[in-house]
Amino acid sequence: MEIVSKAKSHGGVQGVYRHASDATGTPMTFAVFVPPQVDSGPVPVLWYLSGLTCTHANVMEKGEYRAAAAQHGVIIVAPDTSPRGENVPDEPGNWQFGSGAGFYVDATQAPFSTNYNMYSYIVDELPALIASQFPADMKRQGIFGHSMGGHGALTIALKHPDRFKSCSAFAPIVNPSTADWSRPAFEKYLGKDETAWREYDAVSLIEDGRRFPEFLVDQGTADSFLTTGLRPELLAEACRKAQIPLRLNMREGYDHSYFFISSFMADHIDWHAARLK
Repeated sequence: MEIVSKAKSHGGVQGVYRHASDATGTPMTFAVFVPPQVDSGPVPVLWYLSGLTCTHANVMEKGEYRAAAAQHGVIIVAPDTSPRGENVPDEPGNWQFGSGAGFYVDATQAPFSTNYNMYSYIVDELPALIASQFPADMKRQGIFGHSMGGHGALTIALKHPDRFKSCSAFAPIVNPSTADWSRPAFEKYLGKDETAWREYDAVSLIEDGRRFPEFLVDQGTADSFLTTGLRPELLAEACRKAQIPLRLNMREGYDHSYFFISSFMADHIDWHAARLK
């Protein structure tokens, strides 16, 4: 693991790191904030998955999470959103697919299946690295994310309720199998058989019997993607039928940007910290 940068912040350390990934076959960069409480021993881990077009840097620079993470003594891990490199298949100019748009799936279709294995990277490879290199209590993990990352957080939590004690999301894509802006990516990554898509779709997973103790979701009412890509009412209905507690906060006047995310970031970290402790 290569140290790209380190800086002291809120008594802890904000670092950026790079390593060679077996899952993606590329170098992968990620950010980790380590709070000051690690001086007394391992602390809980909270994973933040970013949205379309983003890297680790978006939340690190604009998410305003460090004060709350330092207050509660929580490590924050922010991975990248896709493999990157000259030899990685991509569609330049298409912000909804390829570079910056891995959708946290393991692609099954060539040529994307060689590199686009973000599900395995987030679920298996990177946690093993975090456990070996940082003072992380891996028995206390939570996960959250934004937009495409909210989709990733919900699906990963639903498939690993034994690992994650908490899950929340900002403006998640709750039913990507039926959303206009995610269906084309799913077909390219996973093929035309839509039954294979259900493993990466929160609403479908709940319909198919997957469960999680509770969810927290914040959604802006002025989000331009609200009615076409996000549609939180579909998650609310699925959770209602499955009797999964969902706190859905519709935030009046907020959009899809990090101005929205940073406004409620501390609320989410407070919520996770209560469940991780």
